[in-house]
Amino acid sequence: MNIALIKQYHENVPRISAENMVLDALKRLDLVNIAYLRNPSLTNAERFCVLLLRACMVRDAIVIIDRPFKIIPHLQNSDFIFQTLKKIDDFYVTCYIFDYKWMAEKYGEI
Repeated sequence: MNIALIKQYHENVPRISAENMVLDALKRLDLVNIAYLRNPSLTNAERFCVLLLRACMVRDAIVIIDRPFKIIPHLQNSDFIFQTLKKIDDFYVTCYIFDYKWMAEKYGEI
């Protein structure tokens, strides 16, 4: 499981413990079924979640999301993005989202 490798490498977490941590996070996102899939097999939304989890695997993670609607272009607004962030908010310290000004309407009142 590629996401777990980050914890194994950076914090010397045993493989089983790291995989269990990732499975817990995937369970929160209702995505346990993708745990062992490769990138080409994922939908855009699943890919976004995997990228987000990978970013959260380092200690005291500061997550930077650059143009999320480029990753998940079918979204009409930012609800999915913020709901996903909320489900794993204990995995990161803070999160910054960068996007173009003309995308502001997709974010609504933040």
